[in-house]
Amino acid sequence: MTREIILGDIHFGSNHPFLLIAGPCVIETEEKTLSVAEELKKISEETGTPIIFKSSYDKANRTSISSFRGPGIDKGLSILYKVKKQYKIPVLSDVHSTHEVEKASEVLDALQIPAFLCRQTDLIIAAAKTGKPVNIKKGQFLSPWDIENIIEKCISTGNKSVFITERGSCFGYNNLVVDFRSFPIMRSFGYPVIFDVTHSLQVPGGMGRSSGGQREFAEPLARAAVAVGVHGLFMEVHPDPDNAPCDGPNMLKLKDLPGLLMRLKKVEEAAETSYGKSH
Repeated sequence: MTREIILGDIHFGSNHPFLLIAGPCVIETEEKTLSVAEELKKISEETGTPIIFKSSYDKANRTSISSFRGPGIDKGLSILYKVKKQYKIPVLSDVHSTHEVEKASEVLDALQIPAFLCRQTDLIIAAAKTGKPVNIKKGQFLSPWDIENIIEKCISTGNKSVFITERGSCFGYNNLVVDFRSFPIMRSFGYPVIFDVTHSLQVPGGMGRSSGGQREFAEPLARAAVAVGVHGLFMEVHPDPDNAPCDGPNMLKLKDLPGLLMRLKKVEEAAETSYGKSH
């Protein structure tokens, strides 16, 4: 049985339907962030999908020194605070170092450990000690069974509100592949498993000074993950991804999200009818 995680009014894990973590890759402006949050709130209500808003205040692991990183922690957290207050949506963002954790936890409803930092023991423990739920993204370099050790680091603090996000594995240079065996393996550890659809479609460094992406494969991979049995989907969305300053090639168009969610709900219903609720 999978542990239930509570984020405000949202309950996921256990036998709950899948939830969605969504938002632009990085905070660009306050106006644009609030506009996307407002639209996601409407989509959540229209489709019956619980939504957590995600956007990074700092993208600390960009390909190039000249890449756009975001507004920084102070301005970024101020914008995310407005999102949660105006639209009553839980907010989530990355923390990259232990000295960020306390300040970030004052605003964020959940703290996210980036994939490249998922083995940083001090960072995981600092995040867990806040008592906030912690989303740990599985590194592209890890096997699914390695995740059990990372979960143990988090729960060693007494905080058992942890969930794991799969975002693909390195497959040669500048490429990722999703091993769908990872979902039941990681689910067996008893904590919710999320599938990061859009980051799994990155082509890391594939454009030389930035990453490429293959958003055209988002729906088939999301369908497969829902059929296998995940507790949530992570999809970065943008009104105009082709002109976004970060992760544009793999982000989804915001206008396409409602239809996709409704189709994915049908997949979840069919999977439950076929072999029962596996998660």
